[in-house]
Amino acid sequence: MSIADKIFITNCADILENGFSDSGLQVRPRWEDGTPAHTIKKFGIVNRYNISEEFPIMTLRRTYFKTALDELLWIWQKKSADVADLSSHIWDQWAVDGSIGKAYGYQLGVKHIYPEGEFDQVDRILYDLRHNPASRRIISNMYVHADLHDMRLYPCAYSLTLNVSGDVLNGILNQRSQDMLTANNWNVCQYAALIMMFARVSGLKAGELVHVIADAHIYDRHIPIVERLIEGKPYPAPTVTLTPEDDFYRFTPASFKLKDYKYNSFDIKIPVAV
Repeated sequence: MSIADKIFITNCADILENGFSDSGLQVRPRWEDGTPAHTIKKFGIVNRYNISEEFPIMTLRRTYFKTALDELLWIWQKKSADVADLSSHIWDQWAVDGSIGKAYGYQLGVKHIYPEGEFDQVDRILYDLRHNPASRRIISNMYVHADLHDMRLYPCAYSLTLNVSGDVLNGILNQRSQDMLTANNWNVCQYAALIMMFARVSGLKAGELVHVIADAHIYDRHIPIVERLIEGKPYPAPTVTLTPEDDFYRFTPASFKLKDYKYNSFDIKIPVAV
């Protein structure tokens, strides 16, 4: 069993057994047929993944790692809000005129003035990791209140705090909302990979990813799917390697190699709440 499987099973079992149901409340998300998409949730889940020991990818079902990386690089490398710059169609349902507005990658590409010069958020992180590794200010933030009105979806995974201890790079991902079935391991894999990339180009080793979720929920129509999923047979985690590189902007999904990734076949169609 991979550590990602173990944590996912523990989280989902706790939500199902002890979670709060919002069935009596007005909610924004809707199913495709217009029905309100209610959830059962837990507040304030904190998970820790030691990337140096094991890459945190689930085996209970397949996580489409290359597609997840493509979305990550769309946000963090391309700093784009245009769905045409993304290889998959996972953002199409939120886009208007081909754009998700001033969300996610757009915010990372906005430049700001610092004493050392002008940087966007990604380039500031890269600068500090190389020049100020002892800094406690290596932080990104995509939840910009002044621009929320022009975002098709408020950022869910909105903040990354990086911290260097010796030659080890650790990170905290803050997430306001998490659809456990469709997005949990997707986001974990993305930000574990991001820490690996930042570490590689900064001459550091990837350490821990701490994932803080404010509202960890399972949608009502996902409950039987999750119950079946967490009863599945897990496998050991695969080995993940990253191509050597000294330029963050030269990484591609092909820079990562998955070796011996075994996972359960899980062919249930998963409805998505929008």
